Amino acid sequence: YQEQVMQAAQILAGYSLGGADLLRRAMGKKIKAEMDQQRATFVDGCATHHQIDGKKANELFDLIDKFAGYGFNKSHAAAYALLAYQTAWLKAHYPADFFAAAMCYDMSNTDALQIFVDDMRRSNVPVLGPCINASLADFSVDVTEDGQAVRYALGALKGVGEGAMEQLCKERSERGPFQSLDDFADRISPRLVNRRQIESLASGGAFDAIELNRAGVHGAAEMLLAVAAETEQARTSGQGGLFGGEEHKVVAVKLPANAHWSLTDRMAQEKEAFGFYFSAHPVDRYAQVAEAHHAKTFAALCLMPMPADGGRAGATMAVLVEDVRWRTSARGRRYANVAVSDSSGQLIVSCFDEGVAKDLEEAAKANLCVLLGVELDKPSGEETPRVAVKRMQKLDGLASQTRLRARIMVLDDAAIRPLSALLSHARGGRGEVILDVQPVSGERQSVRLGRDFALDGELRAQLEAIPGIADVVIEPVGPALRLVG
Repeated sequence: YQEQVMQAAQILAGYSLGGADLLRRAMGKKIKAEMDQQRATFVDGCATHHQIDGKKANELFDLIDKFAGYGFNKSHAAAYALLAYQTAWLKAHYPADFFAAAMCYDMSNTDALQIFVDDMRRSNVPVLGPCINASLADFSVDVTEDGQAVRYALGALKGVGEGAMEQLCKERSERGPFQSLDDFADRISPRLVNRRQIESLASGGAFDAIELNRAGVHGAAEMLLAVAAETEQARTSGQGGLFGGEEHKVVAVKLPANAHWSLTDRMAQEKEAFGFYFSAHPVDRYAQVAEAHHAKTFAALCLMPMPADGGRAGATMAVLVEDVRWRTSARGRRYANVAVSDSSGQLIVSCFDEGVAKDLEEAAKANLCVLLGVELDKPSGEETPRVAVKRMQKLDGLASQTRLRARIMVLDDAAIRPLSALLSHARGGRGEVILDVQPVSGERQSVRLGRDFALDGELRAQLEAIPGIADVVIEPVGPALRLVG
């Protein structure tokens, strides 16, 4: 539109390029004194160059001024509408390729990557974690048995560096996948891969394909580099690249003894590597308690039908409280905007009850998971509902009051001793534990161990890690407790 305004002034009134630019600026700023001066210049120019009378010249000036007022918005709106249509078409028909390409563009923007991951999960587009044997330095598309999935980029992990990961992928392409930590140490150069990079890869689960003990790999970062330095020194090829070298005997990498991360530790380390919770969320620990209170994720709330009369709908959410910001409404009323998250994404909710808002502020400082009683309002034209908090209760307190039942399938008698040791430290709740013992030969037997266990996702993860335990199911028993303010 700017070029059109300038060309009209040049052709009709004989403006120079510089003079036309001054006219363009005057029309953009709408300063009366400048506009009056430009109008006089324009009218005189029209008369001089094309014998256009003053009345007609003023009409032309008014038309150009009017166009300058909406032409910019209209021309850009048309371009953006076309881009929006093309983008929506790609997202609808090639979702995995769309997300991979978009995330490559925002590789260093953690907030944007989290939004994309949340969007993929709401759209049922599989997203696979980073893997030193499957990921590229950039985001890519993997073909699985169930279709296409987005593979998380190695270079998107914090502190790793895209250049080093490109060299890692090049080495893997030329010499095949890494078979073990020993193989990895044999093929990397400690001059270009440092401890921080290995720790971030371990925290993000990139080594899971060759070693499932993330805590062990994280703790062995220095040892990996020491072995890499020793093996590199032993090479006789003289190659100075990041990877490569002749065949030689590799020094074995030993993981630190008793290296173990709890579910909470694992999630914290993932957040450190990704910048957000990726494969699990702190609320997952209280999944059964949330289920007992009929709590819904934010993604589920977005799909929940609203009252036909346009009123508000009540619901319950289980969330992690991340931040509280106080605001003042136009009417002078103090309220809080609260950043919360669950496994489906992050959102901002409002709280106009100052007492509840202060409780939320304390929960944010302690990084607590809570159960919220909320009201949903979806104004016309908005896709996602507005969420107002009415009540709050800490989930760890509810966990000790909620009746849960754990059924543990045991296939090997060797699992009994570590199972007993683990459960002996899990007393103090209202949960019931039942063992379903299935010997190799013989009938299945069920044994009730008691009704005073503290059951949560952390305990479930520890139970599932015991060899010989086939399955652990924790489910609510009886009616849900009432959420109090």
